[in-house]
Formats: sequence, C-alpha cells, structure tokens
Amino acid sequence: MSKLKCPALSTIAIASVVMLAGCVSQQTYEAQVQKTDALQQKYDQLNQQMSSEIAAKELHVERLQNALRVTINDQLLFPSGDWQMPADAQQSISKIAKILAPMQQTRINVNGYTDNVPIGPGLMRQGVTSNLILSQKRAENVAQYMISQGVSPALVSTQGFGDADPVASNDTAEGRAQNRRVEIVLAGSGN
Repeated sequence: MSKLKCPALSTIAIASVVMLAGCVSQQTYEAQVQKTDALQQKYDQLNQQMSSEIAAKELHVERLQNALRVTINDQLLFPSGDWQMPADAQQSISKIAKILAPMQQTRINVNGYTDNVPIGPGLMRQGVTSNLILSQKRAENVAQYMISQGVSPALVSTQGFGDADPVASNDTAEGRAQNRRVEIVLAGSGN
C-alpha cells in the first residue's frame, strides 16, 4: 500500500509546484491592476476627447493587452506627399498630447506608415528618396509636436515603417489612404 501512496504524493507535490509557479505576489498583482486601470482611464479619455475625430474616421483608439494604440490617418495629419502638419492637425495632436503629457512614465512610440506609391520628384528634391524616409519624417514631426505640447522627450521614440504592414489593399485610393497613417502606441512603463 505504501508503494501506491508515494507516486500519489509525488504527483501532488509536482502539481503544487506547478500551481505555485503560476502565482504572483499581491504587490505584483496590484501593480498590474493599477496599470490596467490607468490604461483604461486613458483609453476612455482619448475616446471622449477625440470623439469628433473618431466619428469622422480620422482617428481610431484601440485597447491592446498592455498598451493603447491611437491610429491617425494621413488625411488628418499631412497633405499628400508631405510630412509637415497643417494647423488643424496640430490641434488634434495637441488634444492627444494633453492626455498623454501627465503619463510621464509611459513609453510613447510614434510609428509612421505610407502606401506603396513611389516617391515623386518633388520629394526627391527635398531628400526624401523612399517611403521609409517619408514615414520616418512623419513620425518625427508628430513626436516633436507632442514634445512641444509637454510630452516628455525621454519617453518618446519614433520609427518609420514605409509601406510595410499595410492595413488595407494598396490597389484602391481608399486602401492607400488607410495605409498612410501614424500610430501612437502607449507601451507601459518607461523605467
């Protein structure tokens, strides 16, 4: 009989170790809940304060597992083939920056994208020789404006992706417009 008890005890011991490995401390759990609550609060703020841009489909706010992603289409931010924001686009970015500026421990990644239309001669003369460079300049322009509105520069990074990762087909004008976008991703603690 004792032979049967030993395998059962070792199975229980192994199961206990596996279960305990999945446990986290109360402090870790509470910190995660606090981060989740803070993200939800910022998500709600962005949706409320950017409601007119969201309704006009110029902006989309998406809650990810441990981040928020604000996607801003090119028509709101930049004239076609340019990376300088007009005044109305600056107003929209200013609204976003006012929400993000108090989050001084949250990394903010500004990602730029383009469609697959080749760079024209006008941009070539300005030194923009690829969609990758154009997307980087757009991301940098948005990031610099956000910084000018109070977002901590130490927590902002930029990256251009060119025509990589399209969200729609580049075969139509509507699809290309969706692919020309800037995404602002709030990605957790900057520490």
